[in-house]
Amino acid sequence: MSMTQEEKFELEGKIVDVLRTVFDPEIPVNIYDLGLIYRIEVSDDGALDIDMTFTAPTCPAADFILEDVRQKVEAVNGVTSANVQLVFEPIWDQSMMSEEARLELGLD
Repeated sequence: MSMTQEEKFELEGKIVDVLRTVFDPEIPVNIYDLGLIYRIEVSDDGALDIDMTFTAPTCPAADFILEDVRQKVEAVNGVTSANVQLVFEPIWDQSMMSEEARLELGLD
């Protein structure tokens, strides 16, 4: 079954909503607003590719966070599979955070 662009866009919105429920235990802001999600790509059959990073390559909660992302996005209705890639290019920095995240962390 092939999805329309509109269905893919809708599914991507649901995925973003779910990603906003994933937190690094050390930071009180979700990973999406922190700017840790670099790419969300939904294929016509509902397969999902996500590129994400961490605030530091040595993040102690990395495995926990990756598994949390994978489980939550795979549970979204319409997602047939989820490939979560950990990338470190470009290197994350605070400029990638949303305005809300910057305010929450007192950076503005």
